[in-house]
Amino acid sequence: MRGMAPIKIIAAAVLVLATVGWLAYTGVRDTKSYYCTIGELNAMGKKAYTRNLRVAGNVQPGSIQRSGTNARFVLLEQGLTLQVNYQGAEPPPDTFKDDAQALAVGTYGRDGVFHATQLQAKCASKYAPAKPGEAPAGNTAMLAPAK
Repeated sequence: MRGMAPIKIIAAAVLVLATVGWLAYTGVRDTKSYYCTIGELNAMGKKAYTRNLRVAGNVQPGSIQRSGTNARFVLLEQGLTLQVNYQGAEPPPDTFKDDAQALAVGTYGRDGVFHATQLQAKCASKYAPAKPGEAPAGNTAMLAPAK
C-alpha cells in the first residue's frame, strides 16, 4: 500500500498539468487574430468568416456614424473599402476621426461587414513630421536646447 501513494500523486500531477496545458492551448488558439489587408480579406473566401482578424486602413471622411460607445464607418486601403461596425466596451479613441489610420479587431460577417470589438486609431496629422521651415507640433520638450 505504501508504494501506491507516490504513483497516485504523480498520476494526479500529470492529469492536472495536462488539463492546464490543454486550457492554455485552446485559449491561445481562440484568441489569436490574423492581420490582413482589405484585399487579403476579400481573397480569403470562406476562411474569413471563421477567424479573428485585424484589419487596418484609413477612415473614409464623412463615413463615421456614432451611437453611444458604438460606431459605423468605412475603412479605405489602396482603393478598396470595408464597412466596419464597431461595438466595443470602450468608446472609440479620441484620435478616431476622418482620415485617421485605424486598426479594427474582430470578425468578418457573411453580411459583408467587419464586426469589430476593438478599435485603435491614430491621427495621421498628429504624427506627421514638420514641413521644412516649420516648427514641429506636439510635445517638443525633447527638442528644447539644453541650458
